[in-house]
Amino acid sequence: MRDRAASPRRGGWGRYAAIEFLTWLPPGLMMAPMVLLMAARGLSVAEIGLVSAAYSVTIVVLELPTGGLADVLGRRAVLAASAATSVVALVVLATATTAWLFLVSSLLKGVARALSSGPAQAWYVDRLHDAEGPSADLKPGLAAGGAAGSAALAIGTVIGGLLPLAVPGAGLVAPVWAAAAAAAVLLAAVLVLMREPRGRTRGAEPERAATSAAAGTRLRAVLRGVPATIAGGVRLGLVDRGLGRLLLVAAGVGVMLNAIELLTPGRLAGLTGGAETGSAAYALVTAAGFAADALGSSLAPAAARLAGGSARAAVLASAVVAAAVAALAASVALDGWAGVAAACGAYVVLFAALSVAGLIRSELVHRRVASAQRATVMSVDSLQLQFGGLLSALFLVPLAGAAGPGVAWAVTAAVVVASSLLFVRLPAPKAAVRPEEGALSHPQ
Repeated sequence: MRDRAASPRRGGWGRYAAIEFLTWLPPGLMMAPMVLLMAARGLSVAEIGLVSAAYSVTIVVLELPTGGLADVLGRRAVLAASAATSVVALVVLATATTAWLFLVSSLLKGVARALSSGPAQAWYVDRLHDAEGPSADLKPGLAAGGAAGSAALAIGTVIGGLLPLAVPGAGLVAPVWAAAAAAAVLLAAVLVLMREPRGRTRGAEPERAATSAAAGTRLRAVLRGVPATIAGGVRLGLVDRGLGRLLLVAAGVGVMLNAIELLTPGRLAGLTGGAETGSAAYALVTAAGFAADALGSSLAPAAARLAGGSARAAVLASAVVAAAVAALAASVALDGWAGVAAACGAYVVLFAALSVAGLIRSELVHRRVASAQRATVMSVDSLQLQFGGLLSALFLVPLAGAAGPGVAWAVTAAVVVASSLLFVRLPAPKAAVRPEEGALSHPQ
């Protein structure tokens, strides 16, 4: 009979998967109708871009400071704060009628997103280590959590896209209220399911008081360390030119993703004849993209082998992404459901190839980074992605308002092509990577 301490249930992976599902369900539900709701309530394309930019700026500013909060204040407290902030943000979004209220909602959503980055996974790892020891196998639970989050996005996107058609009179706001309700369920689930492991709760009252007194000091240290973290990542990129180029690719990906996520809903609404039908079409197109993304991840190792190396595979996959974005730009010449089908086909190819390129890029980055620098580089990489999204919102979305989405997507395709050139003749890593860190193919 297996020792009870080794049970996955005792390790908490089921609760972790449930928390991850509920964390990503609200973003999935509001993904399809959000842009269309802002347009329906009178926001211009440029104003929608500014609202989106505010979300990206908030995450860029807060991602590093909030990264240490879960260690200082506790995983449950931080994730509960994130869920509560999401509820408020979504209620404001559902009732907003002016650009300023949409901006407030966007800022609050950015705060919630920054707070939710990491505490659930850290809680699961703490709990499993408490139950089974530091040598416990993390992979089954982490895989379950990742699958639950992806399933929530896919399911939420489809439901959020179809709700405006299924709820007469509610229109595009129905998925937003559903997302607010899902965020409230997440708050309740965090409070009920996320009990701190014994190792983080046991101890005498004097020790707890000492910990509380040290919390402020640690938090101030986290805040003071933000500039140093960013500077450290920049220095690494300057010292290792190959790493700098790989990190710059993330900015190009951010430009591309934001451009298609903000402009596709309006394009599909125009093709289908209404905001509600456009929301449903966007949900189905996006769900197809999610499925293609999963397929691309499984194809990445084979792609690297067939291309003769990781860097070559990344260049080819990025070229396919650029071609898919160009096809999306060309599809503006099509009307009706032919245009919808073309957009869906472009999304499938785009996300499958992007998944291949993204996985290979991650491998190439990790080859160049020592363990002590890994967290810093990952933080800077995430900031690059958000920075790219910010640039897209500030420049490409207004361009679409003036010249149409086709022109903005054509410029986006050119950005992706330029990004793909960063993989060409990538300098060799300055230090060898241990074999156990893994590789998709032989080094370049």
